[in-house]
This record gives sequence, C-alpha cells and structure tokens, in this order.
Amino acid sequence: MIKDLLKDCESHIQKSIHVLHEDLGTIRTGRANPGLLEKLQIEYYGSPTPLMQLASVSVPEPRQLLIKPYDKTTLKAIEKAILASDLGLTPNNDGQVVRLNLPPLTEDRRRDLVKKVHHRVEEARVALRNIRRDSMKDIKDYETEKMISEDDRKRGEEELQKMVDRYMAELDKISYTKEQEIMEV
Repeated sequence: MIKDLLKDCESHIQKSIHVLHEDLGTIRTGRANPGLLEKLQIEYYGSPTPLMQLASVSVPEPRQLLIKPYDKTTLKAIEKAILASDLGLTPNNDGQVVRLNLPPLTEDRRRDLVKKVHHRVEEARVALRNIRRDSMKDIKDYETEKMISEDDRKRGEEELQKMVDRYMAELDKISYTKEQEIMEV
C-alpha cells in the first residue's frame, strides 16, 4: 500500500521536474536554442498553432535561429507572433525564411535571467513540498483507518522524505547548470 503511494508520489515529482525542464528550456542563454520558440503560438487560419507544427527551426550560427515555414503564406503570421512575444527579438523576413539574430546578453540581463531561473526552481520546490505534504497526509490517514501499523507509517514517511530530498538535490543541480549556461560569456 505504501509502495503504491510512493510510486504515485514519485511520478508526480517527476512530472513537476519535467515541467521545470520545459520551462527552463524557454529561458534564453548566451547561444541560440530552438527551445526558445517552443511555446510560441502562431495565428494560423484563425486558431493558435504551435510554431513547431508550421515550420522547422534550425541554428545555422551560434547566435542565430532560422525559421523555415512549410507554407510560405505563414511568414507574415510568424513574424507578427515573434514581434508580439516577450522574446525581445526582431525577425528578418527575406520572403523564404525568417532569421532571428540574438544579440549578446548584457550583464544585467543575465542577472535577471538567473533570478527568473531561481524563481522557477523555487516554484518546483514548492510543488515537491506540496506533493510530500499530501503523501504524508495519506500515510497518516492509512494509519488512522488501521490499514497500516505505526511502524509502517514511520518507515513510509522516512522513505518519502529520502525520495523528496533526492529530488530536491536534483533541482539544485538543474538550477546550477542553467545558471552556468546563462552566465557563460
């Protein structure tokens, strides 16, 4: 019973960490990364469509993204969506492809991005704590309902805490790695 609860808890934690990875992938580092455009929605025939479904994105140079639409009629819509986004980039449209030149990050901008990373990692930590709290409550409820013994409850709580500590350490590693990427000149 506790093993099932711990497996369920671990899957929730892994989903939270996966969401954090996706979130951090959209934060700009010193070099071009197609992940910057993953969440960009393009107005295509009246409905918002992810850019990745309308075009291929490549990195021809370290500070440039090349967006090659499958349908040339979407060039204007792609350009408009990039300008409207919070990326702070100006698209260059040559009629065939859209080029995004990423300017070098200033020291202040790098610090702001690091703060953003720390904020997102802290949100993930809060999510892990919430998952732990809910699971601890479930374990105590099992004991109250006489489904497990007090020893099983204590053992389950210890295992849960060890698992959460392991994933918290993983969050620290993720944060450190992303911070190094951003601060790299």
